[in-house]
Amino acid sequence: MSTENASSNLTVNTSDSLRAALNPDGTLDRDRFNIPVTSATLNPTSPASPVLSKDVPINPSHTTWARIFLPTRALSCSEEKLPVIVYYHGGGFVLHSAASTPFHEFCVSLARELSAVVVSVEYRLAPEHRLPMAYDDAVEALHWVKTARDEWLAGHADLSMCYLMGTSSGGNLAFFAGLRASASHDELEPLKIRGLILHHPFFGGIQRTPSELRLVNDQMLPLAKGDFMWELSLPLGATRDHVYCNPMVDGGSKISEGVDKMRSQGWRLLVAGCDGDPLFDRQVEFAQMMLEKGVSVVRVFTEGGDHAIEVREPDKSKPLLQTLKTFMSTTVTS
Repeated sequence: MSTENASSNLTVNTSDSLRAALNPDGTLDRDRFNIPVTSATLNPTSPASPVLSKDVPINPSHTTWARIFLPTRALSCSEEKLPVIVYYHGGGFVLHSAASTPFHEFCVSLARELSAVVVSVEYRLAPEHRLPMAYDDAVEALHWVKTARDEWLAGHADLSMCYLMGTSSGGNLAFFAGLRASASHDELEPLKIRGLILHHPFFGGIQRTPSELRLVNDQMLPLAKGDFMWELSLPLGATRDHVYCNPMVDGGSKISEGVDKMRSQGWRLLVAGCDGDPLFDRQVEFAQMMLEKGVSVVRVFTEGGDHAIEVREPDKSKPLLQTLKTFMSTTVTS
């Protein structure tokens, strides 16, 4: 890692639209971003709906819920049980929703191409709800899934084949939810987690990496924007070397116990990224650290692209989806 401080090179003003949306009371005015949303699709007769979706509450007191995606063909194959992907959307812990159109469409692709039941979790956002509240919601969602009270989960989900997946901050969320779940896996039965899929995971740190310095003014995720997202989402007073942001700090010593449990339970890890993403070096470092800690790691790093490109540009998601299909099909059942 480079020890250079990039503050002198920041030409992207930190007082951008995100900062401008911060209200005096510390809440965020998300309406000003006009993020497109898509409603759930329950009509199984429409030829344009190879995947059905519906919204189900998890914890009304926290306003958390799940959008469940089910391949339409599963309705006529009631005896076949499908693997479960619990998915966490991105947005720097401060923006987006399970209903945001890019993440909705990405989950449709996951369900269709991987023949899986996808449970996309709506978790609480910062700065109103700083970390670790999103982690709390992520784990609570797993306990909700294990009960299989929803008819789609009860009728079509193989709870013994579960994967946690997330994009960007959702990838971070999947990892830290996984750490907690590995410590209490007996309490999650019959849900059995087989692995984690971290898609362009959102990590950070005080010291700048070469990819961050090279892409300091990146159009998708300029360094100033990422820093401000961490400022809004980390516990008050925490720096970017807090473990939630930088699990690699001190050689990953703060996560070692949880990682040991993941390894002992046979979990596999897939980390995907691209060198057009400012976070690329951190993702590579994270994957290498996990490999050195004895975890089975599949590294999918590509040239070009930019942060979370497969979500924003569906036509570029096919290689990733094929890799995920192979990853899930080769998981060893214990």
